Amino acid sequence: MFSIKVNELKQYLLKQKNTILIAVLIIFYSVGTVGTQLPAHRAFFLGLSDFNLLLTFVIALLAFEKLNLKEIFFLVICYLATMSAEWIGTSTGLLFGSYFYGQNLGETVVGVPLVIGLNWWILIIAASSITDYFKLKPLVSALVGALLMTLLDVIMEPVAIKSDFWHWENEQIPMYNYVCWFLLTFILLVIKEKVSVSKANKVHSALFLIITLFFIIQLLF
Repeated sequence: MFSIKVNELKQYLLKQKNTILIAVLIIFYSVGTVGTQLPAHRAFFLGLSDFNLLLTFVIALLAFEKLNLKEIFFLVICYLATMSAEWIGTSTGLLFGSYFYGQNLGETVVGVPLVIGLNWWILIIAASSITDYFKLKPLVSALVGALLMTLLDVIMEPVAIKSDFWHWENEQIPMYNYVCWFLLTFILLVIKEKVSVSKANKVHSALFLIITLFFIIQLLF
């Protein structure tokens, strides 16, 4: 009897997986939103940013209906490509512009936080999931996804500065940064269309909206 109930519980949890994962995201980002708005606790919550990204990464992985080798392959490509781009950017300014990372994104390697490549992957699959709902042609989907990512970056940049995520020379965000964001994202989205088999995903789509709302609130308040 006990084993039957356990199996029933497992089946129920599997059926409700997307709802549970979205609920966890909403709870964690809501707590983070409130925590960073409280002056006495802001530094503490900002210091947990790398943990929050790792949690988001795990949830994004769990959200796949089937995590196959193609998805893992794209994850590796995306991580290595974006970490390399960030290293070139922080070291030379040839990509994005003249900037450096602050203290609130955790451990770094050659000046780039280890979680930043995961952040790129999270945002790319989330933006891609949004565009997949519209069943666009691959290149059009990549263009729209890159535009969504760039618009999100416009919102993120001022928040990143005041949150000590990263800083620009004289705290002036160059237009070149957005150009690089768009082009790099577009290239990665094109690659994703070629190697990935995942399509619209409720958790990934909700994740993009939750992250966008989080940064809008941070920007306004």
